[in-house]
Amino acid sequence: MVIIGGGDTGNDCVGTSIRHGCKSVTQIEMMPKAPKVRGEDNPWPQWPKVCKTDYGQEEAIAVFGHDPRIYESTVKEFVKDKNGNLKAVKIIKLVWEKNPDTGRMEMKEIEGSEQMLPAEIVLIAAGFLGSQKYVTDAFKVEVNQRTNVNTTPGSYETSVKNVFTAGDMHRGQSLVVWAIREGREAARAVDESLMGYTNLAAQ
Repeated sequence: MVIIGGGDTGNDCVGTSIRHGCKSVTQIEMMPKAPKVRGEDNPWPQWPKVCKTDYGQEEAIAVFGHDPRIYESTVKEFVKDKNGNLKAVKIIKLVWEKNPDTGRMEMKEIEGSEQMLPAEIVLIAAGFLGSQKYVTDAFKVEVNQRTNVNTTPGSYETSVKNVFTAGDMHRGQSLVVWAIREGREAARAVDESLMGYTNLAAQ
């Protein structure tokens, strides 16, 4: 088993895979390993940015004798056998560097750091890195400092007339229930914009 994603869902996938009797499990995490103790730039009451070992990883350590996580890596290629079945994934190491123009951290692949991992099943539990720039550029919509798409107050309409947004693109990384709610509210806003009125429920 290979799990892509180092968050809570990825941890659940690790634990579930072990309980279903997997022969091996590896969890791929794009981010660097967090420190064991808080840094000076991460004081209380901020959320502690420290390395934690959750129940899934603890089960992997108990069963296989080692932590299943590989940090600062991403999957580069899915490799199949002669019958077309998945047999391995090729991963590559990453390095994070600050973009001098935007001030944001960006990841780059380290050439020559590829590694093959045997895998019959891959579960994708990937996280969220923000709105994709090519999307906002294509629609020519305004974004804020967090790269979320700006909208008219009280509406889901963007800076471009008749272009609407909702969910993570609108509010940033959040829960799926917010995406569902905002999707419904955005649909109502679109209906009202097109028809001049709407019969859709507000929530």
